[in-house]
Amino acid sequence: MSAKEFDVNGTDYTVTITEQVIGHVNNLKNLYNAAYEDPESFEDVSAEISSTITEIASTVEPDVEDSDLDGLIQEIIKAVDNRASEIEKELSVKDKPKKKKSKSKK
Repeated sequence: MSAKEFDVNGTDYTVTITEQVIGHVNNLKNLYNAAYEDPESFEDVSAEISSTITEIASTVEPDVEDSDLDGLIQEIIKAVDNRASEIEKELSVKDKPKKKKSKSKK
């Protein structure tokens, strides 16, 4: 878990990036993709998108102003994506075999 601060329209917001927040963000991205791939399904998923955004917003301090909601959600998505990239890099470094130092003969 890590706390992130965001300035959106002059208001400082703080969110703790938990597994739950990451799950909500990933779900939201999947819903956006579904609506993008099939615009006719937007009506079907729009309620779920709204609900997921509300869930994410409920984890933010202070309460999010409606005018800041879109910008804040975008910042949280970026933070989650950046965190996922950091984790992938850490895992790839751990998975790489260590190079053995070769002794040169004279």
